[in-house]
Amino acid sequence: MFVVRDSWLVAGSGPKGEGKNLDQIRRRLAEIDRQLDLSPAYYHKQIVTTAPLLFCAVGMMAGIVVQNTLPIPVWVWLIVCAAVVAALLVRGWKQAYASAYLVLVCFVCLGAIRLASFNRPSQNDIRNLVGDEPTLATVRGVIATNPYTNSNEWRFARFTHTDRGSSFYLEITEAEMVTGWAKTAGLVRVRINEPVMDLKAGDCVQMYCWLDRFGNATNPGGFDIAKYMAHRKVFIAASVESRQAIELLDGGDAGLFTRTKAGLRRIAMEALLGGPYPDNQAEKLLLALVLGYRADIDRDTIKAFRQTGLLHFICLSGMNFAMVIGFVWWVCKTAGLLKRGRAVVCMMAAVLFLLVVPENPPAFRAAIMCFAFCGSFIFRRKSNPFNSLALAALVLLLIRPTGLFEAGWQLSFAAVLGILLFCPRFYPILREKTIDHPWFTDFMKARPFLPRIVERPEPYDLFSTSFTAWLSTVGIMLYHFHTIQWLTSIWTVLVSPLIGLVSFLGYLKLIIAFASPSIAAALGAIINVLADLLIHIVKLIAGLNISEILIGKTSDWTIILYYALIVFAAFFNFRRRLIKRAVCTAGTALLIVMVALPGWQRAHSNNLVMTTLDVGHGQAILAQLPGGANILFDAGSLSRSDIGTRVVTPFLRYSGIRKIDAVIISHSDIDHINGIPEVNDNCRIESFYAIDAFSREENPAVVFLKKLIEVNDINEIPTAYGPATIRVLWPSEEIYEDDKISDNDKSTVTMIGYAGRRILICSDIAKFAQGEILHRYPDLKADVLIAPHHGSARTLSQDFISKLEPNVVICSRAAHERGRGIDQNENFRLYYTGRNGAVTVSVNRQGTIEKSTFAGEK
Repeated sequence: MFVVRDSWLVAGSGPKGEGKNLDQIRRRLAEIDRQLDLSPAYYHKQIVTTAPLLFCAVGMMAGIVVQNTLPIPVWVWLIVCAAVVAALLVRGWKQAYASAYLVLVCFVCLGAIRLASFNRPSQNDIRNLVGDEPTLATVRGVIATNPYTNSNEWRFARFTHTDRGSSFYLEITEAEMVTGWAKTAGLVRVRINEPVMDLKAGDCVQMYCWLDRFGNATNPGGFDIAKYMAHRKVFIAASVESRQAIELLDGGDAGLFTRTKAGLRRIAMEALLGGPYPDNQAEKLLLALVLGYRADIDRDTIKAFRQTGLLHFICLSGMNFAMVIGFVWWVCKTAGLLKRGRAVVCMMAAVLFLLVVPENPPAFRAAIMCFAFCGSFIFRRKSNPFNSLALAALVLLLIRPTGLFEAGWQLSFAAVLGILLFCPRFYPILREKTIDHPWFTDFMKARPFLPRIVERPEPYDLFSTSFTAWLSTVGIMLYHFHTIQWLTSIWTVLVSPLIGLVSFLGYLKLIIAFASPSIAAALGAIINVLADLLIHIVKLIAGLNISEILIGKTSDWTIILYYALIVFAAFFNFRRRLIKRAVCTAGTALLIVMVALPGWQRAHSNNLVMTTLDVGHGQAILAQLPGGANILFDAGSLSRSDIGTRVVTPFLRYSGIRKIDAVIISHSDIDHINGIPEVNDNCRIESFYAIDAFSREENPAVVFLKKLIEVNDINEIPTAYGPATIRVLWPSEEIYEDDKISDNDKSTVTMIGYAGRRILICSDIAKFAQGEILHRYPDLKADVLIAPHHGSARTLSQDFISKLEPNVVICSRAAHERGRGIDQNENFRLYYTGRNGAVTVSVNRQGTIEKSTFAGEK
């Protein structure tokens, strides 16, 4: 090939036309050489020879996944590991490829063993002392984290009688048993039903509390706190009624490390904010951007950052470490230190910064990669970013292997890996098609009014980095959060300069505050203005409602196909480009179909699907009617807070529902309405309906709700949604205005009809209304019955259920646990949401009824 190329070079030294042809030929030859060189075999060789730690990290992750899926005895893994080590000793290390894969298998065993060891409780672990029922106990231990007062931005929190609670983690040392105090181990999460200000990490305390296990998710899309805590090796929750139930003991002074860390954090926050706590949203955002503490940011700001895909900026990440270590490196270089000296100082700065910021996987990942980079200068070795990333993964998985299953861990490593893999390939293509292309030069010449920054490479470099990070994390976002923020890369380019400026000035203020507080205060005023501007811009972008595409629950095969497709497109080359283009086109088309098909099926379904969510003592029922209409019956709870954000909205996102056609408010009880504002904030709702007298209610909760939403008369609701019908049976206006009738008996009773089947939603009606309904509708029957008053037997008429002759009865709380529930009858199937979780009933167009429960049959 080289000989032929030289002969063309000599032949091309003639006319200009031949020179142009020569340039084209040379470019085509170079492209062919690049495609041949950058084959999968080439990349495989590069990994084996330059980044062997990738095999170790991949092996450990594989072992953790296998052990988590199929628990295998540790002795099996030990035998396999011993066999692999023996093979390595026999064959030696000369055969690089064989050795690499043997090491991979060895780390598979190591990952599985580490997970099994991590999950194995000690003999005196606190979880062995707590059964399925809450246990009253007295325990002693050391507070592991500073108490955190939970923010309560729930709209209806003002109508509750409880203060904001506090929570912290407690390292148990002793528990009082029947035979006396016994040594106990384990970490528990403590919640106190009031703010606590006089406790701190390191204090030794004795508590009188209820111990209970965390509950699993009981609704589709709901947060599984039991799984989340188990990943942190926390299995028990302790509930304390008040601060008086906690006794501070002697000898609980925090250790030197804990005191140092707490002191450094306090100093850093006071230097950054001018005080111990942020005073406004600008300072709260600054605290998140600079030090990674975002708990105090209000819900609307968090929502705006999430919708635009910019939430990663207010989570501590590699950008923070890059700023800090880059600045320290520059100062050391200016001071005349050699590279080894700079590396040592930067490592010390990284340790100091790690003590100040909150503990999370992105922070530790960035710190470990920083140590690896600095270590390369100390030991005079060339740093490999893939090796550094793999080393960070190995260290974190050895510390806590369950971190692999968390979204934050996955997003952090996937983003960095995506930048390393795809950015060097995407950036040259982007430049070739934009600023290096003749059309771009002509475009800019014809429009001299455009800013010159458009011609500089920095925005395109930033876009490439952001786009490749987004490309590598979109599958994870879709899997965990059921959404795609498709404009994230563009918004990143727009706001990154301002975010970088605010962050840089924040770090600068941290330093200046120690030398000149007055200058730091003046700088703080400038930073607050910039931070407020940033919040305004992000909220403005979020208000466009074009950044987020809600997909809903996606199959695992869709995620696998997505990542297989982008890897194929980036690293597999063929002599004939048509083959690759055909495969990529077919794969993209299939991927689009797999993503869009569930939503299309929901919108064009011939089934009526009704889901009664588990909200504790309350009601929230969503009916998905044939043709795509969605009707929500109430959203509230008396026993749980903020169910609009914690239960209903996650279910809607899980189901891919962007719009609710109507919300029917049954009556004014707070356990039926206190979740509606948050549902309205997170989902487009066309109309709200209630009986006309509801709009004249003077109940403070109702008055507050009416200020947020406009409620229409229930008689205005369409009676037909495609083939399905909705009919309001009770009450009439004169019944609602009769003062002698209880509020519960004035609840709206609704009948949904489809395919010859009828679903009766009874809300809170008691015996009087039940009797009146049977009297007014003597032939009334119901195939599915939402039991009156959540299924309480005290307010149920003896013959109400029997005369309706239902096949399915659903109670929207666990009244049976207190002996006040409906008795099981062989004529119908009885479900309790407090026992079975969310209950879903589906009616197809033939009238066949299917039932399913989220928590299973119990």
